[in-house]
Amino acid sequence: MSLIEQTEQAGVVTLTLNRPEALNALNTDLIAELGSVLAALEAHAGLRGVVLTGAGEKAFVAGADIAEMRDKTPEQARYFASQALTVLKRLETLPVPTVALVNGYALGGGCELALACDWAIATDNAFFAQPEVGLGIIPGFGGTQRLPRRVGPAMALDLITTGRRIDANEALRIGLVNRVIALDERDATIAELTKQFSRNGPNAMRAAKQAVHDGQDQDLDSALALETSLFALGFAGEEQREGMSAFLEKRKAAF
Repeated sequence: MSLIEQTEQAGVVTLTLNRPEALNALNTDLIAELGSVLAALEAHAGLRGVVLTGAGEKAFVAGADIAEMRDKTPEQARYFASQALTVLKRLETLPVPTVALVNGYALGGGCELALACDWAIATDNAFFAQPEVGLGIIPGFGGTQRLPRRVGPAMALDLITTGRRIDANEALRIGLVNRVIALDERDATIAELTKQFSRNGPNAMRAAKQAVHDGQDQDLDSALALETSLFALGFAGEEQREGMSAFLEKRKAAF
């Protein structure tokens, strides 16, 4: 049985992590399969967006598989973390918008997986935590680096050094997620995201993501120059002409 269910509509791919008996915990096999799926999506010319969620109602991802990790040596642990980091970097650098739709528990590696997406939506039964210090370790899938970039270093250290769980509303308050929905609105939310992504210029969305991601590591003047270059490049293709013509003609653009 595949550990990841994949569906596609209008160029938007929904990936459902499918280990519900283990609360979708990340083990070596699931991480490897996610890497293969993401590699295929990198070559998907018609891709417009990716939504990542978990099977069932209890968990997005309840963490890394503790039973698999318990007896690892330091070098084995380094290799395991390196594999996961490579896959999460692949998710982070997909050229299209990526959204984590967090249903239930997003603990440890699950929170880190959500952080590798561009932004997140939480169902009202979601809980987030980086509880690794309670296991005698620290986050190893990017949590010490992506979490402070999302919520600020003080809040990140609060969560990482206490290991406390926060609910969906607190996650919204601190900026860990962008919105909170009812659990039974999950399918409708995916459908609405698909609608929104499919009606926008695909090259424009890719350029917007590139501008935001690449600009973060530059000084403001350099980042603004990058934006200007990508803005101007948009006028080199048919997408801009169709979008503006459709607006003036009061019709939907055919992207």
